Amino acid sequence: MQAAVDVRGVSQRFASTTALDAISLGVLAGERVALVGPSGAGKSTLLNLINATLRPTEGGVSVLGIDPALLDRRELRALRRRIAMMHQGLHLAGELRVIHNVNAGRLGDWSSSHALWSLVRPQGIDDARQALDRFGLGDSLWRRTDELSGGERQRVALARLVVARPDLILADEPTASLDPTRADDVMGLLAGLATDSTTVIASVHAFDLARRHFDRLIGLRHGRLQFDLPACDVTDSDRGALYDMAAPP
Repeated sequence: MQAAVDVRGVSQRFASTTALDAISLGVLAGERVALVGPSGAGKSTLLNLINATLRPTEGGVSVLGIDPALLDRRELRALRRRIAMMHQGLHLAGELRVIHNVNAGRLGDWSSSHALWSLVRPQGIDDARQALDRFGLGDSLWRRTDELSGGERQRVALARLVVARPDLILADEPTASLDPTRADDVMGLLAGLATDSTTVIASVHAFDLARRHFDRLIGLRHGRLQFDLPACDVTDSDRGALYDMAAPP
């Protein structure tokens, strides 16, 4: 199978702080992978390297078979159009209607004039409605986004991922603001977006959610790789070592 992500001996430093230390891993197309570990483990940094917003201090990263470091600006924009990112804060415009926030997933394919016209006369209505229907929000197309509950806003963000039609979905703590029941629901929906050609990689603080909904868990602590295992093989001892390990020398 084709590799969606290949990380080779990557270290990432910010001034005197080492966020990642000699990380190597690969993710195949269609996998559902959760990055787990305590705060400050390097999960978000690794996602930012994969979405090509950071360049590694050392080592190399290949995304969808391409090394971002070798691309010019136009080529880099083309690569990023194949990647969809779901941030912890969701980055939804609350004052806009749901249709506009869902359509934001298509901005990479639209010209500036097309995007501006869509604010006046929304485009892609059928695609947006179908995506929202998938998450039980098909009747919310014209509602203001700030009128929605937290769980509903999460579903709007998921619908935005669907209309983007990405090859790679990245999510950074996507359920951090939700109660356990809603978090479990949204995490299942997110993991369910993986297909044979669409890969999902998520940073997940809630260990049990990661083990329940993802096929593979990658454990990080202090920027170091602690384990890389099928979810069914991850034990409570692995969890304890990941979160309760003494600080490194």
